[in-house]
Amino acid sequence: MAEDRTIWVLNGPNLNLLGSREPEIYGYDTLDDIAERMNVVAARAHVEIEFRQSNHEGHLIDWLQEAAASGAHAVILNPGGLTHTSVALLDAIKSIPVPVIEVHLSNPHAREAFRHKSYVGMGAKGTIAGFGPMSYMLALEAALEL
Repeated sequence: MAEDRTIWVLNGPNLNLLGSREPEIYGYDTLDDIAERMNVVAARAHVEIEFRQSNHEGHLIDWLQEAAASGAHAVILNPGGLTHTSVALLDAIKSIPVPVIEVHLSNPHAREAFRHKSYVGMGAKGTIAGFGPMSYMLALEAALEL
């Protein structure tokens, strides 16, 4: 395993509210809790994590391009509600050579019908959803195997 690999973890709108926002759906873990657990696993694997969150679509697009320019090994992306609306995120994912793993805490297919379509998933290497914070850990495991 290369010592210089970096995996970017990008989080979209409203994920800064994890732990208090609809805990019956998203649980009580905060984004910081998830980042801490991911960093522990990444350190054991000699991989760096670049962990970011924004409520702005343009930031996520810029970060996808930045991840590619920096030679990132993979991107784990939880686009939040932009999953179902953002052709711009799809285009950004398709424009970079870095594999993107889409991740969701809840299972969008078990929720409202409008959540069943993922533009992001159309460009992602794969999708992991429905396992709460463990979704991130499963995505990290997948990224490490790429």
